[in-house]
Amino acid sequence: MVPALLILLGAMETLQTDLFPDKTFLLLPPVNFTIKVTGLAQVLLCWEPNPDQGQRTDTVKYHVKINAPQQEDYETRNSESKCETTLHQGFSASVRTILWRDHSFLASSWVSAEHKAPPGSPGTSIVNLTCTTNTAAGNFTDLLKSYQVSLHCTWLAGKDAPEDTQYFLYYRYGPWTEECQKYSKDTLNRNTACWFPRTFIHSKARDRLAVHVNGSSKHAAIKPFDQLFDTQAIDQPNPPMNVTAETEGSRLSIQWEKPVSAFPIHCFDYEVKIYNTKGYYQVEKTTTNAFVSTTDGVSKYSIQVRAAVSTACRAMGLWSKWSQPIYVGNEQKPITEWFLIMLTATICFVLLIFLFLCRIYHLWTKLFPPVPAPRSNIKDLIVTNNCEKAGSSETEIEGISYVEEPVFEILENSVF
Repeated sequence: MVPALLILLGAMETLQTDLFPDKTFLLLPPVNFTIKVTGLAQVLLCWEPNPDQGQRTDTVKYHVKINAPQQEDYETRNSESKCETTLHQGFSASVRTILWRDHSFLASSWVSAEHKAPPGSPGTSIVNLTCTTNTAAGNFTDLLKSYQVSLHCTWLAGKDAPEDTQYFLYYRYGPWTEECQKYSKDTLNRNTACWFPRTFIHSKARDRLAVHVNGSSKHAAIKPFDQLFDTQAIDQPNPPMNVTAETEGSRLSIQWEKPVSAFPIHCFDYEVKIYNTKGYYQVEKTTTNAFVSTTDGVSKYSIQVRAAVSTACRAMGLWSKWSQPIYVGNEQKPITEWFLIMLTATICFVLLIFLFLCRIYHLWTKLFPPVPAPRSNIKDLIVTNNCEKAGSSETEIEGISYVEEPVFEILENSVF
């Protein structure tokens, strides 16, 4: 009995020694640490436990530290780790072995690996990359595929990119990668926007979206560019559908239907915009599909509604575009404006009648008769010419005698 008890105690001591090493125990760093690029903006970190670690290592962990492009650290029990990060600036990481023992922390030295930045001339990569997604109804009977997500991205050419530079965009969502087929171009015929009518992005996506843009030129090496997007942050919902409004006295009632979306009706917040030509402007938020307001009853109002997915269903994203405006009410002018309009119309009508009567009865001629003026004819000109050419009184008498007597009498009467 005693020998058996001694054997049991010895086994327990040996197990405790293996599990909880003494203070002089040294942890060895992992070996064969590598960085493998497995996709756009995606790497796999791999390592192996040190084979020279004599004691049991099933209780050890690994401390992983990302050094570039952004610092980050975490712990894991696995000997590999996936990481999503931009790679156009290079990537480097370190790993070490760690162990907790009776509230004491033991750690090995670090081992590091690096993935160098891809080649390219400075200032040639794109800038100001922005992307948005949008959901549309699909033509599928499967509920999970009844919505399709589009992707639209825009960017600017690098300030030092040659004029013959051409850019190409790719996106990755989960395991799927696609190249853009529909580009928009700038004045130099360079691709500066891309449109994916349908993507592999889920309509309720929560994973990150990786976008990669590279380029080519005959005059320089174009540096690629990577960017990661939170799909919830860049998703833009559709505007609300079937917006209607009606007035009853000074009461304005507005109703609408939820946007085309995979999210249910309770997942939306709304903004209602009401304004008129007289400067009235009102924007109100609501979580329901109806809104009631008051009007002055004499103005014509324009109404628009937009939507956003609420934080009750996901992280807050973008607001939709405003719905097409609808109009209610009739523009009614104040009494003073109507009086001025009627007065002006009456004055114009009276003047028109007066001018018409003047034209018929020649009242203008009777009220303002014409001033008499000397009569002129061709024979007057002949007399004048003969008078100027005559050199003696005898010639003048002959010239005057040439004029017929009735004409002379007319001239005499005109002068006197």
